[in-house]
Amino acid sequence: MDRTQANGLALAVIDEGKIVHLKAYGLRNARGEPLLTDTVMYGASLTKTVLAYVALQLVDEGSLALDTPIANYLARPLPTYPVERRYADWSPLNGDVRWEKITPRIILTHSTGFANFGFLEPDQKLKIHFEPGSRYGYSGDGILLLQFAIEKGLKRDVGDLTRSLFDRLGMHRTSLIWKKEFAHNLADGWDSEGKAHPHDERSSVRAAGSMDTTIADLATFAAALVRGDGLSRASRKELSRPQLSITQAHQFPTLAAELPPEKRRPDLQAGLGVVVFEGPQGRGFFKGGHNEITGNTLVCLEGSQRAVLILANDVRAEAAFEDLVRFILGETGVPYDWEYGQHAGKS
Repeated sequence: MDRTQANGLALAVIDEGKIVHLKAYGLRNARGEPLLTDTVMYGASLTKTVLAYVALQLVDEGSLALDTPIANYLARPLPTYPVERRYADWSPLNGDVRWEKITPRIILTHSTGFANFGFLEPDQKLKIHFEPGSRYGYSGDGILLLQFAIEKGLKRDVGDLTRSLFDRLGMHRTSLIWKKEFAHNLADGWDSEGKAHPHDERSSVRAAGSMDTTIADLATFAAALVRGDGLSRASRKELSRPQLSITQAHQFPTLAAELPPEKRRPDLQAGLGVVVFEGPQGRGFFKGGHNEITGNTLVCLEGSQRAVLILANDVRAEAAFEDLVRFILGETGVPYDWEYGQHAGKS
């Protein structure tokens, strides 16, 4: 933290599927109040892994199928639905029938063909840039499409589904929407210039990144995920199975050109809501989370059921993640050069 000038960072270590270390370091706000293990912090894009877990629970109960097009769950064509704030505007997809090919698996492997978010397009309109399922291209709007299909097609509220999961795990300070009881112990954040910013009160459930949580709560989820609690053996295996080659040099920009075959990394694949890698200790998976004042990472090693979870309320802490994870887990092969090579937008 001294090296990166980061003001706050919380850390959990999981060994053999059990939390063995849990600690918060530094400050939660510019008033100098300490960051604690029960301080509410941004989950950012670790929310996407929670959605993948919930989606696989729906698969296990028979309500959702990974390879059934989301069009089959909707009562009418996607582009004809009215715009709602918590989702993308789907109307620009009118006339492009490729949306009808998009499945939950395609969404969770980030291969919809969407940019990260439609508002980042030059004309701020969502569009499909490549054949769905053909290549990796990180997309928050893709994740929102799965939320939309679950809520409009299955008539299941993602806020309720995640709340049920959190309640079962005892994660009482975690939610995908703002709760007023979070306010008394809340982490603000610092940007790359060291400027403090207040914590945003998210007014709607957005599965792409609206989760508020604590290091203690999210470590509980991470340990359950490592063990496979709440999922069938088949679904847990599917989550971290290599499913789609990642062919870009860096995660961002989302629509960067693919590398020539000889320069692609065979150790890097998309799982469901996570990125799968092969390293010196065997297969692992990881997921990051990032915005202007947040840096998060979750790294899991499958064979040993060891994991590290870091939540930082100062984005400058990201510069230390690679060394910190290596110090705790040893050499893993986590592709931080790919993850942080070029940030463009929120992850």
